[in-house]
Amino acid sequence: MRILITGKNGQVGTELSRLYHSRQDVVLTGRDECDLSSEQSIRDTVRRVKPAVILNAGAYTAVDQAEKEPALCFAINAHAPRVLAQEAARLDALLIHYSTDYVFNGEKAEPYLETDPIRPVNVYGESKAAGEAAITESATRFLVLRTSWVYGAHGKNFLRTMLRLGAERPELRVVDDQLGAPTSAAAIASATGRLVEQSLSGAWGIYHMTAAGSTSWCGFARAIFQAGVLSSQPRVQPIASSDYPTPARRPANSVLVNDKFAHAFGFRLPTWQQQLNEVLAGMQVQTAMRANR
Repeated sequence: MRILITGKNGQVGTELSRLYHSRQDVVLTGRDECDLSSEQSIRDTVRRVKPAVILNAGAYTAVDQAEKEPALCFAINAHAPRVLAQEAARLDALLIHYSTDYVFNGEKAEPYLETDPIRPVNVYGESKAAGEAAITESATRFLVLRTSWVYGAHGKNFLRTMLRLGAERPELRVVDDQLGAPTSAAAIASATGRLVEQSLSGAWGIYHMTAAGSTSWCGFARAIFQAGVLSSQPRVQPIASSDYPTPARRPANSVLVNDKFAHAFGFRLPTWQQQLNEVLAGMQVQTAMRANR
């Protein structure tokens, strides 16, 4: 079963690369091999590889920068999925695509269901919603997996930012009125691997796939430091979103219900606390290995 993975250097792509590193039938591509902003590059890559499964881990994820670069954001997050879906349909391949909690406006009091109306509040969310629509309107077999607050040992993300700032400052002010489920790239890749191995006939559609449980950014930061990976623990002061203005609005509630996913595939992702502990443990092991070289 030949598998094509886009975005090999991103957070999820890096973990998928680790998962499939020993597979000879997996083709890993980054921007140099498959430029998702170029329709021709996408079509050329898919037609050369002829995959049975496409894992689209590539995305434009700079939420604030997207407000300044909407054309590029839409090219990668909306038009590229449309082209991938067209090529997947031509090959009768399965397309697995990752989407986001940011397709919702965050005003719902309860966690979001897949059937709730999408109303993004920023360019990034609009582009991901357009990508979802392009795939669902196509003739291909697909899984659109909405996840949230993605982080990991590699790349630019909240965890790595907190560890860097926590080592530099005695006190941090972190937003406490946005709720979500921090989900590790490693957990996303692991779950994707299980999906690929399953017989998915008839299970196509949009699914929420996030860590179990929820917290605020402030709660996430406190959990990071309470794990004891830094020599000293900074104080984390809760603030409101209005105290930390950003170019792009963020939804206040990004919590997603994962029941549809669990019923369809028979498993759930671990809690956000379990995932955090696993990622931090892995980072400590990597640090120790480098120190012993």
